[in-house]
Amino acid sequence: MSACAPTRAADPNRPPRVHPPHSPPPGPHRRFRVAGADVSASIAVFLIALPLSLGIALATGAPLQAGLVAAAVGGIVAGRLGGCPLQVSGPAAGLTVVTADLIHRYGWRTTCAITVLAGLAQLSLGCLRVARTALAVSPAIVHGMLAGIGVTIAVAQLHIVLGGTPQSSVLANLRALPAQLTGLQPASVTVSALTLTLLLLWPRVPGRAGRLLRTIPAPLVAVAGATTAASLTGLTLPRVDLPSWSSHALAGLPEGPVLGLTAAVLTTTLVCSVQSLLGAVAVDKLAAARPGLTVRVGRSHLDRELLGQGAANVVSGALGGLPVAGVAVRSSANVKAGAVSRNSTMLHGVLVVIAALLMVPVLECIPLAALAALVMAVGIQMVSLHHIRTVTRHREVLVYVVTTLGVVVFGVLEGVALGIAVAVAVAMQRLAHTRITHEEKEGVHHVHVRGQLTFLAVPRLSRALHLVPHSAHAVVELDGSFMDHAAYESLQDWHNTHTAQGGTADITGRRTGLSDAEPPTPRPGLGTEPGAPSTAASTPSVGCRCRPWTPWRNHQCEPPRTAPHSGASDASDASVTPGARPGASDTLDASGTPGASAAPDGPNDPDDPDDPSRPDPSGPGASRSGADRSGASRPGASRPGSRTPGASADADTTGASGGHQLARGISAFQRNTAPLVRGELARLAREGQRPSQLFLTCADSRLVTSMITSSGPGDLFVVRNVGNLVPPPGEESGDDSVAAAIEYAVDVLGVRSVTVCGHSGCGAMQALLNSEPTGARTPLQRWLRHGLPSLERMADDGRPWARLAGRAPADAVEQLCLTNVVQQLEHLSAHPSVARAVREGELELHGMYFHVAEAQAYLLAETGEEHVFDHVGVTDLSA
Repeated sequence: MSACAPTRAADPNRPPRVHPPHSPPPGPHRRFRVAGADVSASIAVFLIALPLSLGIALATGAPLQAGLVAAAVGGIVAGRLGGCPLQVSGPAAGLTVVTADLIHRYGWRTTCAITVLAGLAQLSLGCLRVARTALAVSPAIVHGMLAGIGVTIAVAQLHIVLGGTPQSSVLANLRALPAQLTGLQPASVTVSALTLTLLLLWPRVPGRAGRLLRTIPAPLVAVAGATTAASLTGLTLPRVDLPSWSSHALAGLPEGPVLGLTAAVLTTTLVCSVQSLLGAVAVDKLAAARPGLTVRVGRSHLDRELLGQGAANVVSGALGGLPVAGVAVRSSANVKAGAVSRNSTMLHGVLVVIAALLMVPVLECIPLAALAALVMAVGIQMVSLHHIRTVTRHREVLVYVVTTLGVVVFGVLEGVALGIAVAVAVAMQRLAHTRITHEEKEGVHHVHVRGQLTFLAVPRLSRALHLVPHSAHAVVELDGSFMDHAAYESLQDWHNTHTAQGGTADITGRRTGLSDAEPPTPRPGLGTEPGAPSTAASTPSVGCRCRPWTPWRNHQCEPPRTAPHSGASDASDASVTPGARPGASDTLDASGTPGASAAPDGPNDPDDPDDPSRPDPSGPGASRSGADRSGASRPGASRPGSRTPGASADADTTGASGGHQLARGISAFQRNTAPLVRGELARLAREGQRPSQLFLTCADSRLVTSMITSSGPGDLFVVRNVGNLVPPPGEESGDDSVAAAIEYAVDVLGVRSVTVCGHSGCGAMQALLNSEPTGARTPLQRWLRHGLPSLERMADDGRPWARLAGRAPADAVEQLCLTNVVQQLEHLSAHPSVARAVREGELELHGMYFHVAEAQAYLLAETGEEHVFDHVGVTDLSA
């Protein structure tokens, strides 16, 4: 059977397309439709939003209708105009303290006007496209602000739970708490306790019945249960009172001091904006956990989200509603309930409107104590232990504590300002604080610099460096990310002086830029005598343009190889130590000795294809080690099978390079990388491997799986073969090596996902396209027979093409590479272990395509019967 199949692009009889590939012809405009998943998700969110909106309105002291107005406007307006389709907006617990303070100071109508002005400020910020600036606020400040608001809410609502009335501040509430405990109301305490019990125990109902019951939101169950119990027992309690909508108060002209109103607008704008933008980023992370959802709804547009929130606040304030912001509880419930578009958010707002108009008698049966207990629980949950552990791990606990206490004692704006001041002070202290130590181990002097190296640390650095004796070997380890000019000059001057006096030095940990220094004298044991002069050129190679990632570039840091001169090697011959830490490129002198860090930048642009001194990417993978000027090979450079000294110099340099490259790479790993990963590898050795993914990819040397996936030791279980092929199970076509790896990864290691990764320019796919039927089959031809189904799939006109989102495949090879990933996923699904794990929901299968030249990854997202590879963008890590 021939393995050669024509591609569709080469078929002259194929009719031309009149519409985009793999898309149906344009039809009449379809009517507006709402997916069933959006309907069910909107109901779930509505059942959570209704009691919380009333409770937050109660906690602020605003009219209870204001909470319903804010929930409806947040769902409809922010849901329609916002940039995060799945985020649900409404009255948020984080705004409770701010709003309560505004109502106490200025009254309700002025508070509504402040909400309108805050919305206009958000619209202005959205037009200026500064949404991402809000994400520059330290997470410790944000978490501290929310914790302080949570404490304030919990303490205030505790008074209502006990049957009393909250005071105007946290300190006043704490002072009044003993008197409140002596005069508590048993009915209010009973209803509140029942509400809290249902709220805590409902998500923990065990068994299959529990899974069904947990589909009903716990806040709805808690409030409904407490309301039913209070009605059946005939308890006399204050209940929800919804006045007629005809008497509902709307916004009025702001009244009060200009500075106070300005501060109020800024505070409301800040809290609403930061909470909404951080919520949008969190929703993106939740959506990314649902396969295919990110492709459908896209990533959040933060500037548009700010515009949507501003419009919602303008409308809510004008209609007499509370300030609006993105709400984490409702948004996470929306995503987990299966929402697929912004229709769920908008429909939830419509349901709130219907409830506010038609369910008034039902809502007026709810005891205020039940709503207070619900809001108190929300406030307690805002003091997150996870956030406390996170800020403690990142040494930001002082910022967190100061912000929390500032919000509790002084207010939100003052607390945030205190937090920012402390965060800046902590950052300055870390920048100025540098720890420099010196110790001697086995004759080697180690100078370790921890922290940022600025001019403030130059005296201590100079004192530590001068403790190193002349002619001694020193290792200077820079453990920081910043070095200013004063520190650079001090380190360079010492390095030049030390090497001139016969000493040697290794500077590791970062790119030092000490390129103009002469290479140090080789140490004993590397082919030269102690104190012997170096045979290297005194200046670095002009053609060497090393980058921090040079070890990943096949060590191509020398000019293209030329014909050997008579009895002399290229004086600019140099190499880079493979495996060096990013930013620490080492030069080699002519004897192969590691020397000072080389300058990463040459005179020409290494990325310019017209640069005549640019390294030849098709050249040999091993860098040359060079020969001495007499043409003889260096001592110790020969290996079994290498050429004799009478051979050409070029042949000798190639052999010497092959003999030392592995040793140099291992040496660099032991010096630079091993100390950083030793602890993690020791843990993995004790606990065993527990990878989360099986990664099936091609054996192509250009695919560095750990680099592409940002993975480390213990993360990936990798299987590589020619063409990333997965032979289907069976005696005739199966392959025990791949099948054994799949079975071991799925059944023994319990991986959660399997990825089949193809790549551009795959030689196996090129071989499939160019292969001809032959009687004699080599091992490679026998292996590539597992790719024939991919070739047949691409030639089948009855199946849609696998394609890239946004562009057509570049050629037939790329089309076959994409098709091969889809076909190998089908082979993978046929393995019993994989089929069982997928059926039980324990395993996910993913297709991936990596374009080598673009350094761009594409993930397979199936849309109906199509197979579309969508590119993976840069993830926002600022939140």
